[in-house]
Amino acid sequence: MTDFTLHTEETAPEGSKALLADSQAGFGMVPGLHAVMAESPGLLEGYKTVHKLFMETSFDNDEKTVIWQAINVENSCHYCVPAHTGIAKSMGVDDAITDALRDKTPLPNARLEALRDFTLSVARDRGDVDEAKVQAFLDAGFTKQNILEVILGYSQKVMSNYTNHLANTPVDKPFQKFAWNEAT
Repeated sequence: MTDFTLHTEETAPEGSKALLADSQAGFGMVPGLHAVMAESPGLLEGYKTVHKLFMETSFDNDEKTVIWQAINVENSCHYCVPAHTGIAKSMGVDDAITDALRDKTPLPNARLEALRDFTLSVARDRGDVDEAKVQAFLDAGFTKQNILEVILGYSQKVMSNYTNHLANTPVDKPFQKFAWNEAT
């Protein structure tokens, strides 16, 4: 497997130095994902921008967590599942939601389950979601705006999940207690 550098502000390409400084200031550390992405300033900047935009969507914290974790689990991301478990805790998301997503068990309510189902359809069907699944999502109380916001969240997760697979990014110390292995 190709070894990727976990960059610091000192080792990163010039275009990533300020981005890593921003990560350090915002998180009190440079997350491993950001350290790897720093190799490509455009990827790191794009990821951070898409993350900011996804955080500004109409979804609440429970719904954002459903989108992120449904995709993280679907893509078997060893780094993002534990990271988003910790992030969900910091966002006040009920552990019952996080546990159901991690364990692929039913979510606490039908609306969140509809969101997971639709998100997984977007991922599995590569955006070519059949009309019945789209209508079921809308019937659950979501909107056309939400359809497009799921795509935004999926875009963020493609960047992070695929980077972590290729780089085998080590899980950050604060998230190691949330380690995850896909149930067989």
